[in-house]
Parts: sequence; structure tokens; C-alpha cells
Amino acid sequence: MIAPFARGARGAVVAPHHLATTAGLAVLAAGGHAVDAAIATNAVLAVVYPNGCGLGGDAFWLVWDEAAGEQVGLNGSGRAAAAADAAGLRDRGLERIPLRGPLGVTIPGAVRSWADAHRRWGRVSRDAVLAAAIEHASAGFAMWEGLAGAIERTSASLGAAPWATGFERVWRPERRPRKPGELVPLPALAETLRTLADEGFDAFYDGGLGERVALGLAAAGGDHDIADMRAHRSDWTTPISTAYRGVRSTTHPPNSSGIVALQSLNVLGELSPPAGAQFTERGWSDAAWIHALLETAKLTLAERDGHLGDPSFRDVPVGELLSTVRARDLASRIDPRRVAPDPAPVRMLVGGTIWLGVVDADGNAVSLIQSNAAGFGSGVLDPVTGVHFQNRGSSFSLDPASPNVLEAGKRPAHSLMPTMLFREGERRPWVVAGSMGGDIQPQIHVQLVSALVDGRAGIATAVGAPRVAVEPDGYSAPPVVVFADGDLAPDVEAELAAMGHRIARTGFDGSLGHEHAIELVDGGPAAGGTLAATTDPRSPGLPAVR
Repeated sequence: MIAPFARGARGAVVAPHHLATTAGLAVLAAGGHAVDAAIATNAVLAVVYPNGCGLGGDAFWLVWDEAAGEQVGLNGSGRAAAAADAAGLRDRGLERIPLRGPLGVTIPGAVRSWADAHRRWGRVSRDAVLAAAIEHASAGFAMWEGLAGAIERTSASLGAAPWATGFERVWRPERRPRKPGELVPLPALAETLRTLADEGFDAFYDGGLGERVALGLAAAGGDHDIADMRAHRSDWTTPISTAYRGVRSTTHPPNSSGIVALQSLNVLGELSPPAGAQFTERGWSDAAWIHALLETAKLTLAERDGHLGDPSFRDVPVGELLSTVRARDLASRIDPRRVAPDPAPVRMLVGGTIWLGVVDADGNAVSLIQSNAAGFGSGVLDPVTGVHFQNRGSSFSLDPASPNVLEAGKRPAHSLMPTMLFREGERRPWVVAGSMGGDIQPQIHVQLVSALVDGRAGIATAVGAPRVAVEPDGYSAPPVVVFADGDLAPDVEAELAAMGHRIARTGFDGSLGHEHAIELVDGGPAAGGTLAATTDPRSPGLPAVR
């Protein structure tokens, strides 16, 4: 399926909901920087797409600063509370941190990252940036099918837990399913957004609002307190990258899973699509290359579990993992005709995410990924502030030997990974792209890059084509289940099965992620070029350009 597509010359915004892209484009039209538009888009998504992101979640940024001629990373992921104790949880008989409930909540990092990015690049006021989000929360927005279904699934998963009452009060006040098209106001969230506009984004941590957020977590049974909120800081980072057949792929360094995508590209760089293989609206025409993509993912997921964590606590050997020697070793383990007989077990990291991209009239670009994890995250929602809290802490391990073991003040290994692509020899970004999709985000990115570079596909074709991804067969299990959506090329599914892959079908509904992209054509606006923008047809998003 060809994805929704639009061309413009003075700005572009892509995201998984059309109300959000509309808000971002309005901020660009008012003279805002790409960062202003990104925050505006994110804030609207926090209202109308709360099953993917929110004020209680995390964020990772890549920003192309056209004036400085550099790309900058910003780590807006949260940390475990100071009272976090893996040994204590093991003593309670836990083998893993529960997916729902207060134990999986880390300090929300997204809003602090908004503050840091806006201080550095913002051109318009917080009032202008948050106006659309406040309007949608106070006056109400139209319920959409995907959100209505997510509310019901989440409600069923929470059961009668005492900390689940906030979710029920806000999302099922009449104890019935929401109807698509129903007007949904969120007055408490609107008031919180007004406070951020009036007092500053840092008020989420440092002001009276921060105290109320901490009280909401404590009331749900969390170990968090106001000192944890006050202490949270974002980190400016240097992006990491690798070259793939003349294209440089950049992403955020650990604790992000971006390194998994880069390592996968390095492995695939040692291989090549079969002669005659083509990439069309139905994906790759030759199952052998899809097989290579899947087998690579199995290897790099195991690499992730062996090394990825918070580099402030334990070294993550980025240089070694991205070395040519490592790539050649992994590539040599792939049988081009058969699946690996016994792939290493890997853990499932929690997911539930939005990605958005912005390019402004000056050529500044933002790749921003923001998340609750697990849809509505922990399921803990403070009805006083309207903030629902992430469960990124559920990705921590309780195994003391793991690089990702839970420790006080530590960031978990994160599935989130913003990306940009640069053509060899060109100064500016070529494509700003990213996806939601939990553990399979690296696979989605690799498939996009291969489609663009190896298959010479346009961005709309690359984004809208069927996806094929492999995942663990359980919480901690070998990655052997292959999921596919859409209409694959003739004979591909049968050929994959003949190689030993177990194929399971999903709906063309975002089960295998949402990918969006902006191409800077001929260098984009700063070089006298234009912009091409596309959103995933699996999402309710539409590209917005000017």
C-alpha cells in the first residue's frame, strides 16, 4: 500500500495522528523552529494519542541544527527511583518487574527534555507551542477507533488493582466503552498543560505541579518521591552512526536500542540482496533477502541483551559492537538457505510509542520518539493532573549479572531510537525517519534503509510496504516467531516457510509498528530544495506540509 504523501517547500511535519501534524504545521507557519513544532506535535499526541505517549513518558531526540551544521542528541529518558532495589524485589519472589502497576514506573523524562530543547532552540512562546494541545484537552477531541480499542484492552489488563481507579475514572467514567466520534474532554490534563504554559516546562519537576505528580505516584504505591522528580535531568549526547552502501544512518547512543539497528546494517553490509531482487509496494520480491534480514535480527537482539544498558553504570562497548570484525563474524553465522537451528533466547523490552518528525523552512530537522511503553504504560493514572505514567522500568532485569539490572537512579535499556539518514558527501540530512514498534524498531528501520538504498524505493513505497519481523516466542525466549502484515510478493511466504520460518499473520493495523519519514529533496529548504513527507497507512496520521 502506498502511504499518504505530500510535498512542500517551507516545512513538513509527520506523526501518527492528523490533529498533531496540523498543530505542528501551525507553529511552523507562525515562525516556530522545528523544535517548537515538535513539542507542539508531541503535546497534541499526549492528548489524542495517549495509548502511545504522554507527559508521564520518556523521549529521545535527534536535532539537526542548520546554523551550527551539526546533529545533536538529547536523552530524555527517566531513571529508577532512589529507593529502587532489585534484591528486595527478588526477595519478594519476583522474577521480573510487573508490566502494570507502580513497580515499573521510572521518573518521566519527556517534559524535562521539552524544557531543555525549547531553551536552546525555541522561537515562539510556550503558550503558542501548547495552545492546540490545551484546546483539544479542554474542549474535547473526537474519539478514534484505535484509541477506543486500546482503552478497553488496557482496562481488561488492569483488573481490580487499587491503583487502576484513576484510569477507569478518566477513560471509562460511565463504565462503558468509548464510541468512535464521541467528544472526549480531559480537563485535568488541560489544567496541567496550562500550568506548563504559564510556569514553564520545568514546573513538571520543580514546582507545585511536580509535588502533585510525585503525590500521584506515591498514592499508587510507588517508591518515588519529590526528590526523585527534582533530581531528574536530561543529557545532551553525541549521535552514533554507521555507513551502509554510501548512506550514513545516525541514531541515539545507549541506553537507546539504536545501536541494534546500526549493528544490523553493518551485518547486512557484508551481504547483498540476490541479483534480480526488487522492492515494490509488496516488499521484497525475493525471500532470500527477507531471510537475511530476519536472521540478522536474531543475532543482534542477542547482542543487545548481552551489552545494552545505562552507560553511566556499566560500559557499553559501542566501538567493538559496531566494528567490521564483529559484523563479519555475525554475518558468517547466517545460513543463506536455512533458519538458525537454536537462536539465543532474548528478552522482550516494553513498547508503546509514537515517533514524529519535523523540518522547518531554515532546514532545521527533528527526529523525536516519545513513549509511555505498553500502550498506556503502567496503567497508573493520576486523575488530579491527568498524567498517566510509563512502565519503562519493566524493561529492567532482576538478574544481577545483566547489564540492564535494576539499580537506583539508573536508566533502563530502551527500545526507543530516533534516526536520520545522510547521503555520503552531503552535509545535510537526506531522510528524517523513525517508528514505533517496541522490540522490532531496529528491524523496521533496517527494512526502511534497505528499501531506500538497496531497493531504490521512494519513501511512500518503503513506508507503506508489508513488514516482516521476528520476535521472541515469549517474555524471555528464542526469537523464532515471524510476523508479517500486508500482501507479500508472490511465493515469498511459502519460500520463507520452506527455509524454516514460522509465519504468523497480523492485521495491517500497526501491530508491526508505524513508520513515518520526511525526505529533504535536493538538500531541502536550506539548499533551495523541497520536502517530501509520508505517514504510515497503518496509523491515523497524515503528513502536513507548507
